[in-house]
Amino acid sequence: MTAEIADGPRLAEVSLIHTCYRITDIDRSVAFYRALGFEEVARMPIGDEAINVFMNQPGDGDSPRLELTYNSGVEHYELGTGYGHIAITAQDLDATLAGLAEQGIEPERPPYTVRDGGSRLAFVRDPDGYRIELIERAG
Repeated sequence: MTAEIADGPRLAEVSLIHTCYRITDIDRSVAFYRALGFEEVARMPIGDEAINVFMNQPGDGDSPRLELTYNSGVEHYELGTGYGHIAITAQDLDATLAGLAEQGIEPERPPYTVRDGGSRLAFVRDPDGYRIELIERAG
């Protein structure tokens, strides 16, 4: 079932705040995202049932880009077929991958481009299997 979207007025002053997904081990996930350049900026317990960990990259300001949610007692999540990936840039993809390899994080396959003259990219997976695209901008 698809919904028809009217070509009417749009909301003003909206912006994407963050991406959230569920994790199974806080320390393991925080270490993985630190390896990608993120910094933990806050933790927020939600009663006894969950903890939200908020992460930013340097220079992001006060609004976290990534929210990792740990739900007590959950050991596994189905990723589903709708999730794709999040993407971050790398100044030097080879150096980034070398640094990640030192921490046991390997790409799914060697860096590649999707078209001639395009950006080089590679994918890694976080501890829960979520895909992260690393993009080296061309030029």
